[in-house]
Amino acid sequence: MSSTYSAVFVALVLVAALLIGGYGLRISRTTSDFYVASRTVSPWWNASAIGGEYLSAASFLGVAGLIFAYGPDMLWYPIGYTVGYLVLLALVAAPLRRSGAYTVPDFAEARLESRRVRRMASVLSVGIGWLYLVPQLQGAGLTLTTVTGAPGWLGALLVAAVVAVNVMAGGMRSITFVQAVQYWLKLTALAVPVIFLVLAWRGAGAPTLNGSVPAVFPNDTKVTVQTTVDIEVPSRVSVRVSGKVDGRSYTGTSVSLGPGSHQVSAGAELGFPGGSVVPQVKGIPADTNALWAQPLGGEGHGDPFYVTYSLIIATFLGTMGLPHVVVRFYTNPNGRQARRTTVVVLALLGVFYLLPPAYAALGRIYTPELLLTGQTDAVVLVLPARLVGGTLGELLGALVAGGAFAAFLSTSSGLTLSVAGVLSQDVLLLRGLRGFRVAAFCAAIVPFGAALLVSGMSLADVVGLAFAVAASSFCPLLLLGIWWRRLTPFGAMAGMIAGGGLALVAGLVTLLVPPGSGLVYDLLSRPAAWSVPLGFAVMIIGSLLTPRTVPASVNRTMVRLHAPEALGLAQEETP
Repeated sequence: MSSTYSAVFVALVLVAALLIGGYGLRISRTTSDFYVASRTVSPWWNASAIGGEYLSAASFLGVAGLIFAYGPDMLWYPIGYTVGYLVLLALVAAPLRRSGAYTVPDFAEARLESRRVRRMASVLSVGIGWLYLVPQLQGAGLTLTTVTGAPGWLGALLVAAVVAVNVMAGGMRSITFVQAVQYWLKLTALAVPVIFLVLAWRGAGAPTLNGSVPAVFPNDTKVTVQTTVDIEVPSRVSVRVSGKVDGRSYTGTSVSLGPGSHQVSAGAELGFPGGSVVPQVKGIPADTNALWAQPLGGEGHGDPFYVTYSLIIATFLGTMGLPHVVVRFYTNPNGRQARRTTVVVLALLGVFYLLPPAYAALGRIYTPELLLTGQTDAVVLVLPARLVGGTLGELLGALVAGGAFAAFLSTSSGLTLSVAGVLSQDVLLLRGLRGFRVAAFCAAIVPFGAALLVSGMSLADVVGLAFAVAASSFCPLLLLGIWWRRLTPFGAMAGMIAGGGLALVAGLVTLLVPPGSGLVYDLLSRPAAWSVPLGFAVMIIGSLLTPRTVPASVNRTMVRLHAPEALGLAQEETP
Protein backbone atom coordinates (compact mmCIF):
# COMPACT_ATOMS: atom_id res chain seq x y z
CA MET A 1 0.00 0.00 0.00
CA SER A 2 1.36 3.41 -0.90
CA SER A 3 2.12 5.30 2.30
CA THR A 4 2.02 8.56 0.32
CA TYR A 5 -1.59 8.14 -0.83
CA SER A 6 -2.67 6.99 2.63
CA ALA A 7 -0.90 9.84 4.38
CA VAL A 8 -2.61 12.34 2.05
CA PHE A 9 -6.08 10.88 2.66
CA VAL A 10 -5.56 10.77 6.43
CA ALA A 11 -4.29 14.37 6.40
CA LEU A 12 -7.34 15.49 4.39
CA VAL A 13 -9.69 13.87 6.91
CA LEU A 14 -7.91 15.55 9.83
CA VAL A 15 -7.91 18.97 8.14
CA ALA A 16 -11.58 18.61 7.13
CA ALA A 17 -12.51 17.80 10.73
CA LEU A 18 -10.76 20.94 11.94
CA LEU A 19 -12.35 23.14 9.27
CA ILE A 20 -15.87 21.84 9.89
CA GLY A 21 -15.32 22.18 13.62
CA GLY A 22 -14.22 25.77 13.04
CA TYR A 23 -17.54 26.46 11.34
CA GLY A 24 -19.32 25.22 14.46
CA LEU A 25 -17.21 27.59 16.55
CA ARG A 26 -18.61 30.57 14.64
CA ILE A 27 -22.16 29.82 15.84
CA SER A 28 -21.39 28.42 19.31
CA ARG A 29 -21.89 31.20 21.82
CA THR A 30 -23.83 29.94 24.84
CA THR A 31 -23.40 27.13 27.36
CA SER A 32 -26.43 25.40 25.83
CA ASP A 33 -24.68 25.53 22.43
CA PHE A 34 -21.67 23.72 23.87
CA TYR A 35 -23.58 21.05 25.78
CA VAL A 36 -26.66 20.27 23.60
CA ALA A 37 -26.46 22.59 20.54
CA SER A 38 -29.32 24.61 22.10
CA ARG A 39 -31.63 21.61 21.45
CA THR A 40 -32.21 22.62 17.82
CA VAL A 41 -30.70 19.70 15.85
CA SER A 42 -33.08 18.20 13.26
CA PRO A 43 -33.65 14.42 13.09
CA TRP A 44 -31.70 13.98 9.83
CA TRP A 45 -28.63 15.89 11.04
CA ASN A 46 -28.81 14.26 14.44
CA ALA A 47 -29.19 10.75 12.99
CA SER A 48 -26.19 11.29 10.70
CA ALA A 49 -24.19 12.57 13.66
CA ILE A 50 -25.22 9.59 15.80
CA GLY A 51 -24.21 7.26 12.97
CA GLY A 52 -20.91 9.10 12.78
CA GLU A 53 -20.07 8.76 16.45
CA TYR A 54 -21.62 5.32 17.01
CA LEU A 55 -19.77 3.59 14.15
CA SER A 56 -16.46 3.44 15.94
CA ALA A 57 -13.19 1.59 15.45
CA ALA A 58 -15.01 -1.56 16.57
CA SER A 59 -17.52 -1.15 13.73
CA PHE A 60 -15.18 0.05 10.97
CA LEU A 61 -12.32 -2.38 11.64
CA GLY A 62 -13.24 -4.65 14.53
CA VAL A 63 -16.46 -6.24 13.22
CA ALA A 64 -14.81 -7.36 9.96
CA GLY A 65 -11.78 -8.58 11.95
CA LEU A 66 -13.91 -10.66 14.32
CA ILE A 67 -15.99 -12.25 11.56
CA PHE A 68 -12.76 -12.89 9.60
CA ALA A 69 -11.24 -14.74 12.57
CA TYR A 70 -14.21 -16.41 14.26
CA GLY A 71 -17.01 -16.70 11.71
CA PRO A 72 -20.70 -15.75 11.56
CA ASP A 73 -21.24 -15.86 15.34
CA MET A 74 -19.63 -12.43 15.36
CA LEU A 75 -22.49 -11.07 13.23
CA TRP A 76 -24.23 -10.60 16.56
CA TYR A 77 -22.05 -7.55 17.11
CA PRO A 78 -23.54 -5.47 14.25
CA ILE A 79 -26.99 -6.94 14.87
CA GLY A 80 -26.81 -6.03 18.53
CA TYR A 81 -25.36 -2.58 17.85
CA THR A 82 -28.33 -1.86 15.58
CA VAL A 83 -31.11 -3.49 17.60
CA GLY A 84 -29.95 -1.54 20.64
CA TYR A 85 -31.37 1.55 18.97
CA LEU A 86 -34.72 -0.18 18.52
CA VAL A 87 -34.90 -0.75 22.29
CA LEU A 88 -33.82 2.85 22.80
CA LEU A 89 -36.55 4.04 20.42
CA ALA A 90 -39.32 2.11 22.14
CA LEU A 91 -38.45 2.72 25.79
CA VAL A 92 -36.10 5.62 26.36
CA ALA A 93 -35.64 8.22 23.58
CA ALA A 94 -38.67 10.50 24.05
CA PRO A 95 -38.90 10.43 27.89
CA LEU A 96 -35.17 11.09 28.15
CA ARG A 97 -35.47 14.15 25.92
CA ARG A 98 -38.44 15.42 27.94
CA SER A 99 -36.38 15.19 31.12
CA GLY A 100 -34.56 18.36 30.00
CA ALA A 101 -31.20 16.98 31.16
CA TYR A 102 -27.75 17.62 29.68
CA THR A 103 -26.12 14.35 30.83
CA VAL A 104 -27.02 11.00 32.41
CA PRO A 105 -26.01 12.30 35.86
CA ASP A 106 -28.40 15.25 35.27
CA PHE A 107 -31.20 12.78 34.63
CA ALA A 108 -30.28 10.69 37.69
CA GLU A 109 -30.40 13.72 39.99
CA ALA A 110 -33.60 15.10 38.48
CA ARG A 111 -35.39 11.76 38.77
CA LEU A 112 -34.14 10.69 42.22
CA GLU A 113 -33.34 14.06 43.79
CA SER A 114 -30.03 12.75 45.14
CA ARG A 115 -26.53 14.19 44.76
CA ARG A 116 -25.01 10.84 45.76
CA VAL A 117 -26.73 9.06 42.88
CA ARG A 118 -25.54 11.83 40.58
CA ARG A 119 -21.93 11.36 41.73
CA MET A 120 -22.12 7.60 41.17
CA ALA A 121 -23.58 8.12 37.69
CA SER A 122 -20.79 10.62 36.99
CA VAL A 123 -18.07 8.13 37.91
CA LEU A 124 -19.62 5.47 35.68
CA SER A 125 -20.10 7.93 32.80
CA VAL A 126 -16.44 8.91 32.87
CA GLY A 127 -15.33 5.28 33.26
CA ILE A 128 -17.42 4.01 30.34
CA GLY A 129 -16.38 6.95 28.17
CA TRP A 130 -12.68 6.45 28.80
CA LEU A 131 -13.01 2.68 28.38
CA TYR A 132 -14.61 3.31 24.98
CA LEU A 133 -12.03 5.95 24.01
CA VAL A 134 -8.97 3.75 24.48
CA PRO A 135 -9.72 1.37 21.54
CA GLN A 136 -10.49 4.36 19.29
CA LEU A 137 -7.00 5.71 19.86
CA GLN A 138 -5.47 2.25 19.56
CA GLY A 139 -7.30 1.78 16.26
CA ALA A 140 -5.89 5.07 15.00
CA GLY A 141 -2.40 3.85 15.84
CA LEU A 142 -3.00 0.50 14.12
CA THR A 143 -4.34 2.22 11.01
CA LEU A 144 -1.46 4.67 10.66
CA THR A 145 1.10 1.92 11.27
CA THR A 146 -0.52 -0.42 8.76
CA VAL A 147 -0.86 2.08 5.93
CA THR A 148 2.22 4.31 6.42
CA GLY A 149 4.60 2.49 8.75
CA ALA A 150 4.48 5.41 11.23
CA PRO A 151 4.70 4.60 14.97
CA GLY A 152 1.38 3.70 16.58
CA TRP A 153 1.51 6.50 19.15
CA LEU A 154 1.43 9.11 16.36
CA GLY A 155 -2.01 8.04 15.13
CA ALA A 156 -3.39 8.13 18.67
CA LEU A 157 -1.85 11.58 19.23
CA LEU A 158 -3.32 13.00 16.01
CA VAL A 159 -6.84 11.84 16.84
CA ALA A 160 -6.63 12.99 20.47
CA ALA A 161 -5.32 16.42 19.44
CA VAL A 162 -7.91 17.09 16.71
CA VAL A 163 -10.75 15.90 18.92
CA ALA A 164 -9.63 18.03 21.86
CA VAL A 165 -9.36 21.13 19.66
CA ASN A 166 -12.81 20.63 18.13
CA VAL A 167 -14.54 19.94 21.43
CA MET A 168 -12.85 22.82 23.23
CA ALA A 169 -13.54 25.19 20.34
CA GLY A 170 -17.18 24.58 19.49
CA GLY A 171 -18.68 21.93 21.75
CA MET A 172 -21.79 20.08 20.59
CA ARG A 173 -22.46 22.35 17.60
CA SER A 174 -19.00 21.72 16.14
CA ILE A 175 -19.13 18.00 16.88
CA THR A 176 -22.59 17.62 15.30
CA PHE A 177 -21.40 19.01 11.98
CA VAL A 178 -18.17 16.98 12.07
CA GLN A 179 -19.87 13.68 12.94
CA ALA A 180 -22.67 14.03 10.39
CA VAL A 181 -20.18 14.53 7.56
CA GLN A 182 -17.98 11.71 8.85
CA TYR A 183 -20.80 9.17 8.77
CA TRP A 184 -21.15 9.63 5.02
CA LEU A 185 -17.39 9.59 4.60
CA LYS A 186 -17.16 6.27 6.47
CA LEU A 187 -19.98 4.75 4.43
CA THR A 188 -18.29 5.84 1.20
CA ALA A 189 -14.90 4.59 2.38
CA LEU A 190 -16.29 1.07 2.85
CA ALA A 191 -18.86 0.95 0.03
CA VAL A 192 -16.72 2.13 -2.89
CA PRO A 193 -13.77 -0.27 -2.32
CA VAL A 194 -16.05 -3.26 -1.74
CA ILE A 195 -17.50 -2.79 -5.25
CA PHE A 196 -14.03 -3.12 -6.78
CA LEU A 197 -13.14 -5.99 -4.43
CA VAL A 198 -16.16 -8.01 -5.52
CA LEU A 199 -15.43 -7.28 -9.20
CA ALA A 200 -11.80 -8.41 -8.74
CA TRP A 201 -12.97 -11.54 -6.93
CA ARG A 202 -15.37 -12.39 -9.75
CA GLY A 203 -12.67 -11.64 -12.30
CA ALA A 204 -10.45 -14.21 -10.59
CA GLY A 205 -13.10 -16.87 -11.06
CA ALA A 206 -14.99 -16.25 -7.80
CA PRO A 207 -12.86 -18.63 -5.69
CA THR A 208 -14.64 -20.11 -2.67
CA LEU A 209 -13.37 -21.40 0.64
CA ASN A 210 -12.52 -25.09 0.74
CA GLY A 211 -14.57 -26.23 3.67
CA SER A 212 -12.55 -29.41 4.38
CA VAL A 213 -9.27 -27.68 5.23
CA PRO A 214 -8.12 -24.69 7.31
CA ALA A 215 -7.23 -21.40 5.65
CA VAL A 216 -4.29 -21.61 3.23
CA PHE A 217 -1.90 -19.07 1.76
CA PRO A 218 -3.03 -18.39 -1.82
CA ASN A 219 0.49 -17.34 -2.91
CA ASP A 220 4.02 -17.22 -1.50
CA THR A 221 3.55 -14.95 1.52
CA LYS A 222 5.91 -13.19 3.93
CA VAL A 223 4.62 -12.71 7.44
CA THR A 224 6.24 -10.47 10.07
CA VAL A 225 5.30 -11.39 13.62
CA GLN A 226 4.76 -8.32 15.81
CA THR A 227 4.85 -10.04 19.20
CA THR A 228 6.19 -13.40 20.37
CA VAL A 229 3.58 -16.08 19.62
CA ASP A 230 3.13 -19.84 19.87
CA ILE A 231 1.93 -21.39 16.63
CA GLU A 232 0.62 -24.86 15.86
CA VAL A 233 1.78 -26.28 12.53
CA PRO A 234 -0.60 -29.01 11.24
CA SER A 235 1.83 -30.61 8.79
CA ARG A 236 5.51 -30.29 7.87
CA VAL A 237 6.27 -27.16 5.87
CA SER A 238 9.45 -25.52 4.58
CA VAL A 239 9.60 -21.87 5.70
CA ARG A 240 12.23 -19.20 5.01
CA VAL A 241 13.02 -17.59 8.35
CA SER A 242 14.72 -14.33 9.29
CA GLY A 243 14.67 -14.03 13.06
CA LYS A 244 14.29 -16.37 16.02
CA VAL A 245 12.15 -19.53 15.96
CA ASP A 246 12.16 -22.05 18.82
CA GLY A 247 15.03 -20.17 20.42
CA ARG A 248 17.35 -20.37 17.38
CA SER A 249 18.26 -17.40 15.17
CA TYR A 250 18.14 -17.58 11.37
CA THR A 251 19.04 -15.13 8.60
CA GLY A 252 17.00 -15.96 5.53
CA THR A 253 17.42 -19.68 6.10
CA SER A 254 15.03 -22.34 4.86
CA VAL A 255 13.72 -24.16 7.92
CA SER A 256 11.54 -27.25 7.97
CA LEU A 257 8.89 -26.91 10.64
CA GLY A 258 7.43 -30.24 11.69
CA PRO A 259 3.89 -30.81 12.97
CA GLY A 260 3.35 -29.46 16.45
CA SER A 261 3.95 -26.31 18.48
CA HIS A 262 6.65 -23.73 17.67
CA GLN A 263 7.53 -20.39 19.28
CA VAL A 264 8.14 -17.44 16.95
CA SER A 265 9.87 -14.44 18.53
CA ALA A 266 8.81 -10.85 17.98
CA GLY A 267 10.18 -9.31 14.79
CA ALA A 268 10.74 -12.63 13.00
CA GLU A 269 9.85 -12.80 9.30
CA LEU A 270 8.48 -16.08 7.94
CA GLY A 271 8.09 -16.84 4.24
CA PHE A 272 5.40 -19.45 3.56
CA PRO A 273 4.96 -21.18 0.18
CA GLY A 274 1.66 -20.83 -1.65
CA GLY A 275 -0.85 -23.55 -0.83
CA SER A 276 0.50 -24.22 2.67
CA VAL A 277 -1.87 -24.24 5.63
CA VAL A 278 -1.92 -21.13 7.82
CA PRO A 279 -0.62 -22.20 11.26
CA GLN A 280 -2.88 -21.72 14.24
CA VAL A 281 -2.00 -18.95 16.71
CA LYS A 282 -2.92 -19.32 20.36
CA GLY A 283 -6.19 -17.44 20.87
CA ILE A 284 -7.48 -18.01 17.32
CA PRO A 285 -9.66 -21.12 16.90
CA ALA A 286 -8.01 -24.06 15.17
CA ASP A 287 -10.84 -24.76 12.77
CA THR A 288 -11.43 -25.61 9.16
CA ASN A 289 -13.23 -23.16 6.94
CA ALA A 290 -16.35 -25.32 7.28
CA LEU A 291 -16.30 -24.91 11.06
CA TRP A 292 -15.51 -21.21 10.66
CA ALA A 293 -18.74 -20.80 8.68
CA GLN A 294 -20.85 -22.81 11.16
CA PRO A 295 -23.04 -20.84 13.62
CA LEU A 296 -22.33 -21.33 17.33
CA GLY A 297 -18.87 -22.60 16.47
CA GLY A 298 -17.49 -20.77 19.48
CA GLU A 299 -15.15 -17.85 19.92
CA GLY A 300 -12.02 -19.86 20.54
CA HIS A 301 -12.85 -20.51 24.19
CA GLY A 302 -15.66 -21.69 26.41
CA ASP A 303 -19.31 -22.38 25.82
CA PRO A 304 -20.47 -20.78 22.55
CA PHE A 305 -24.09 -20.70 23.74
CA TYR A 306 -23.26 -18.62 26.83
CA VAL A 307 -20.79 -16.37 24.98
CA THR A 308 -23.29 -15.64 22.23
CA TYR A 309 -26.23 -14.81 24.48
CA SER A 310 -24.12 -12.71 26.81
CA LEU A 311 -22.97 -10.73 23.79
CA ILE A 312 -26.58 -10.28 22.67
CA ILE A 313 -27.63 -8.95 26.09
CA ALA A 314 -24.69 -6.54 26.25
CA THR A 315 -25.24 -5.03 22.80
CA PHE A 316 -29.05 -4.98 22.91
CA LEU A 317 -29.21 -3.20 26.27
CA GLY A 318 -25.84 -1.43 26.38
CA THR A 319 -26.61 1.12 23.68
CA MET A 320 -29.02 3.08 25.86
CA GLY A 321 -26.38 3.32 28.58
CA LEU A 322 -23.55 4.76 26.51
CA PRO A 323 -23.07 8.40 27.61
CA HIS A 324 -22.10 9.68 24.15
CA VAL A 325 -25.23 8.09 22.63
CA VAL A 326 -27.65 9.24 25.32
CA VAL A 327 -26.48 12.87 25.19
CA ARG A 328 -27.47 13.04 21.51
CA PHE A 329 -31.17 12.80 22.35
CA TYR A 330 -30.90 15.91 24.51
CA THR A 331 -30.13 17.92 21.35
CA ASN A 332 -33.49 17.29 19.63
CA PRO A 333 -36.18 19.97 19.92
CA ASN A 334 -38.68 17.55 21.55
CA GLY A 335 -39.48 13.91 22.26
CA ARG A 336 -41.21 13.31 18.93
CA GLN A 337 -38.12 14.49 17.06
CA ALA A 338 -36.00 12.21 19.26
CA ARG A 339 -38.07 9.21 18.11
CA ARG A 340 -37.77 10.26 14.46
CA THR A 341 -34.03 10.54 14.93
CA THR A 342 -33.85 6.97 16.19
CA VAL A 343 -35.80 5.62 13.19
CA VAL A 344 -33.36 7.29 10.78
CA VAL A 345 -30.42 5.96 12.81
CA LEU A 346 -31.72 2.39 12.42
CA ALA A 347 -31.76 2.80 8.64
CA LEU A 348 -28.26 4.33 8.50
CA LEU A 349 -26.75 1.63 10.70
CA GLY A 350 -28.47 -1.14 8.75
CA VAL A 351 -26.92 0.06 5.49
CA PHE A 352 -23.45 0.40 6.98
CA TYR A 353 -23.36 -3.04 8.61
CA LEU A 354 -24.02 -4.81 5.31
CA LEU A 355 -20.39 -4.09 4.34
CA PRO A 356 -18.00 -5.52 7.01
CA PRO A 357 -19.04 -9.19 6.44
CA ALA A 358 -18.00 -8.87 2.77
CA TYR A 359 -14.51 -7.75 3.82
CA ALA A 360 -14.32 -10.62 6.33
CA ALA A 361 -15.21 -13.34 3.80
CA LEU A 362 -12.82 -12.00 1.15
CA GLY A 363 -10.10 -11.64 3.77
CA ARG A 364 -10.42 -15.32 4.63
CA ILE A 365 -9.49 -16.09 1.03
CA TYR A 366 -6.89 -13.41 0.22
CA THR A 367 -5.27 -12.30 3.53
CA PRO A 368 -5.07 -15.43 5.72
CA GLU A 369 -1.65 -14.35 7.03
CA LEU A 370 -3.45 -11.93 9.33
CA LEU A 371 -4.64 -14.97 11.29
CA LEU A 372 -0.97 -15.70 11.97
CA THR A 373 0.06 -12.18 12.95
CA GLY A 374 -3.04 -11.68 15.07
CA GLN A 375 -3.78 -8.34 13.34
CA THR A 376 -7.19 -9.46 12.12
CA ASP A 377 -8.56 -5.93 12.70
CA ALA A 378 -6.39 -4.80 9.75
CA VAL A 379 -8.24 -6.92 7.15
CA VAL A 380 -10.26 -3.93 5.90
CA LEU A 381 -7.06 -1.91 5.42
CA VAL A 382 -5.04 -4.61 3.68
CA LEU A 383 -7.58 -6.10 1.25
CA PRO A 384 -7.80 -3.34 -1.42
CA ALA A 385 -4.08 -3.31 -2.21
CA ARG A 386 -3.91 -7.13 -2.03
CA LEU A 387 -6.93 -7.95 -4.19
CA VAL A 388 -7.19 -5.04 -6.63
CA GLY A 389 -3.51 -4.10 -6.80
CA GLY A 390 -1.80 -1.33 -8.74
CA THR A 391 -2.48 2.36 -8.34
CA LEU A 392 -6.24 1.78 -8.07
CA GLY A 393 -5.73 -0.64 -5.19
CA GLU A 394 -3.48 1.85 -3.42
CA LEU A 395 -6.03 4.64 -3.84
CA LEU A 396 -8.83 2.42 -2.55
CA GLY A 397 -6.67 1.42 0.41
CA ALA A 398 -5.97 5.08 1.10
CA LEU A 399 -9.72 5.81 0.98
CA VAL A 400 -10.33 3.07 3.55
CA ALA A 401 -7.56 4.49 5.74
CA GLY A 402 -9.17 7.92 5.56
CA GLY A 403 -12.54 6.41 6.46
CA ALA A 404 -10.98 4.61 9.42
CA PHE A 405 -9.60 7.87 10.74
CA ALA A 406 -13.02 9.44 10.29
CA ALA A 407 -14.39 6.61 12.48
CA PHE A 408 -11.85 7.29 15.21
CA LEU A 409 -12.39 11.04 15.06
CA SER A 410 -16.18 10.99 15.14
CA THR A 411 -16.56 8.46 17.93
CA SER A 412 -13.75 10.01 19.96
CA SER A 413 -15.39 13.42 19.55
CA GLY A 414 -18.71 12.24 20.95
CA LEU A 415 -17.06 10.40 23.82
CA THR A 416 -14.78 13.31 24.70
CA LEU A 417 -17.74 15.69 24.62
CA SER A 418 -19.88 13.55 26.92
CA VAL A 419 -17.00 12.89 29.35
CA ALA A 420 -16.06 16.60 29.34
CA GLY A 421 -19.62 17.57 30.25
CA VAL A 422 -19.61 15.24 33.25
CA LEU A 423 -16.09 16.19 34.34
CA SER A 424 -16.81 19.92 34.23
CA GLN A 425 -20.10 19.70 36.14
CA ASP A 426 -19.55 16.89 38.61
CA VAL A 427 -15.83 16.13 39.03
CA LEU A 428 -13.75 19.25 38.44
CA LEU A 429 -16.70 21.53 39.39
CA LEU A 430 -15.70 24.08 36.75
CA ARG A 431 -18.72 25.95 35.42
CA GLY A 432 -19.04 27.94 32.21
CA LEU A 433 -17.27 27.63 28.88
CA ARG A 434 -13.77 27.92 30.32
CA GLY A 435 -14.43 25.05 32.71
CA PHE A 436 -15.86 22.97 29.86
CA ARG A 437 -12.71 23.49 27.80
CA VAL A 438 -10.41 22.47 30.63
CA ALA A 439 -12.52 19.34 31.15
CA ALA A 440 -12.38 18.56 27.42
CA PHE A 441 -8.59 18.59 27.51
CA CYS A 442 -8.58 16.22 30.50
CA ALA A 443 -11.15 13.99 28.81
CA ALA A 444 -8.83 13.50 25.82
CA ILE A 445 -5.42 13.25 27.52
CA VAL A 446 -6.22 10.47 30.02
CA PRO A 447 -7.31 7.82 27.46
CA PHE A 448 -4.40 8.84 25.23
CA GLY A 449 -2.03 7.91 28.04
CA ALA A 450 -3.92 4.66 28.64
CA ALA A 451 -3.73 3.75 24.93
CA LEU A 452 0.06 4.07 25.09
CA LEU A 453 0.27 1.76 28.10
CA VAL A 454 -2.14 -0.94 26.90
CA SER A 455 -1.70 -2.66 23.54
CA GLY A 456 -2.65 -5.89 21.80
CA MET A 457 -6.30 -5.89 22.84
CA SER A 458 -9.02 -6.62 20.30
CA LEU A 459 -10.85 -3.39 19.46
CA ALA A 460 -14.26 -5.02 19.58
CA ASP A 461 -13.49 -6.84 22.84
CA VAL A 462 -12.73 -3.61 24.68
CA VAL A 463 -15.80 -1.91 23.20
CA GLY A 464 -17.83 -4.99 24.14
CA LEU A 465 -16.74 -4.50 27.76
CA ALA A 466 -17.93 -0.88 27.65
CA PHE A 467 -21.31 -2.12 26.39
CA ALA A 468 -21.49 -4.71 29.19
CA VAL A 469 -20.78 -2.10 31.88
CA ALA A 470 -23.32 0.32 30.37
CA ALA A 471 -25.97 -2.42 30.09
CA SER A 472 -25.40 -3.44 33.72
CA SER A 473 -25.54 0.06 35.23
CA PHE A 474 -27.26 2.77 33.17
CA CYS A 475 -29.75 0.47 31.45
CA PRO A 476 -31.43 -0.47 34.77
CA LEU A 477 -31.21 3.15 35.94
CA LEU A 478 -32.88 4.53 32.81
CA LEU A 479 -35.54 1.86 32.37
CA LEU A 480 -36.57 1.77 36.02
CA GLY A 481 -36.18 5.52 36.39
CA ILE A 482 -38.48 6.17 33.44
CA TRP A 483 -41.05 3.42 33.94
CA TRP A 484 -41.11 2.54 37.67
CA ARG A 485 -42.27 5.05 40.27
CA ARG A 486 -40.86 3.15 43.27
CA LEU A 487 -37.18 3.47 42.37
CA THR A 488 -35.23 4.97 45.29
CA PRO A 489 -31.77 6.56 45.56
CA PHE A 490 -30.45 3.65 47.63
CA GLY A 491 -31.73 1.08 45.13
CA ALA A 492 -30.24 2.99 42.19
CA MET A 493 -26.84 3.29 43.89
CA ALA A 494 -26.74 -0.36 44.92
CA GLY A 495 -27.80 -1.58 41.47
CA MET A 496 -25.24 0.50 39.61
CA ILE A 497 -22.45 -0.68 41.91
CA ALA A 498 -23.47 -4.35 41.81
CA GLY A 499 -24.13 -4.53 38.07
CA GLY A 500 -21.77 -2.01 36.49
CA GLY A 501 -19.00 -2.24 39.08
CA LEU A 502 -18.72 -6.03 39.01
CA ALA A 503 -18.97 -6.14 35.21
CA LEU A 504 -16.11 -3.65 34.95
CA VAL A 505 -13.89 -5.56 37.37
CA ALA A 506 -14.61 -8.90 35.68
CA GLY A 507 -13.91 -7.54 32.19
CA LEU A 508 -10.70 -5.79 33.18
CA VAL A 509 -9.36 -8.97 34.77
CA THR A 510 -9.69 -10.85 31.48
CA LEU A 511 -8.25 -7.97 29.43
CA LEU A 512 -5.17 -7.52 31.61
CA VAL A 513 -4.24 -11.17 32.21
CA PRO A 514 -3.32 -13.89 29.66
CA PRO A 515 -6.29 -15.53 27.89
CA GLY A 516 -7.84 -18.44 29.74
CA SER A 517 -10.55 -20.99 29.11
CA GLY A 518 -13.45 -22.68 30.84
CA LEU A 519 -16.63 -21.51 32.51
CA VAL A 520 -14.97 -19.07 34.92
CA TYR A 521 -13.16 -17.32 32.08
CA ASP A 522 -16.41 -17.08 30.09
CA LEU A 523 -18.26 -15.57 33.05
CA LEU A 524 -15.52 -12.96 33.54
CA SER A 525 -14.86 -12.09 29.90
CA ARG A 526 -18.55 -11.87 28.94
CA PRO A 527 -20.22 -10.68 32.14
CA ALA A 528 -23.45 -9.19 30.73
CA ALA A 529 -25.47 -12.42 31.03
CA TRP A 530 -25.19 -12.29 34.83
CA SER A 531 -24.30 -8.66 35.56
CA VAL A 532 -27.36 -7.15 33.82
CA PRO A 533 -29.91 -9.29 35.74
CA LEU A 534 -27.90 -8.62 38.90
CA GLY A 535 -28.06 -4.87 38.33
CA PHE A 536 -31.84 -4.96 37.83
CA ALA A 537 -32.43 -7.30 40.79
CA VAL A 538 -30.32 -5.31 43.24
CA MET A 539 -31.87 -2.02 42.08
CA ILE A 540 -35.42 -3.37 42.54
CA ILE A 541 -34.77 -5.12 45.87
CA GLY A 542 -32.86 -2.13 47.23
CA SER A 543 -35.77 0.15 46.31
CA LEU A 544 -38.38 -2.15 47.87
CA LEU A 545 -36.36 -2.21 51.10
CA THR A 546 -36.26 1.61 51.27
CA PRO A 547 -39.82 2.70 50.30
CA ARG A 548 -39.73 5.80 52.51
CA THR A 549 -37.00 7.37 50.34
CA VAL A 550 -39.02 7.52 47.13
CA PRO A 551 -38.74 11.17 45.98
CA ALA A 552 -41.74 13.23 47.06
CA SER A 553 -42.12 14.76 43.59
CA VAL A 554 -42.03 11.44 41.72
CA ASN A 555 -45.55 11.85 40.30
CA ARG A 556 -44.76 15.26 38.84
CA THR A 557 -41.48 13.95 37.40
CA MET A 558 -43.17 10.95 35.78
CA VAL A 559 -45.79 13.18 34.18
CA ARG A 560 -43.05 15.37 32.73
CA LEU A 561 -41.24 12.33 31.31
CA HIS A 562 -44.31 10.82 29.63
CA ALA A 563 -46.68 13.68 28.79
CA PRO A 564 -46.52 14.98 25.19
CA GLU A 565 -44.81 18.35 24.81
CA ALA A 566 -48.01 19.77 23.33
CA LEU A 567 -49.53 19.73 26.82
CA GLY A 568 -46.80 22.09 27.99
CA LEU A 569 -45.78 19.81 30.86
CA ALA A 570 -42.29 18.84 29.69
CA GLN A 571 -39.50 20.73 31.35
CA GLU A 572 -36.99 22.34 29.03
CA GLU A 573 -33.94 22.56 31.27
CA THR A 574 -32.74 20.80 34.38
CA PRO A 575 -31.79 23.31 37.08
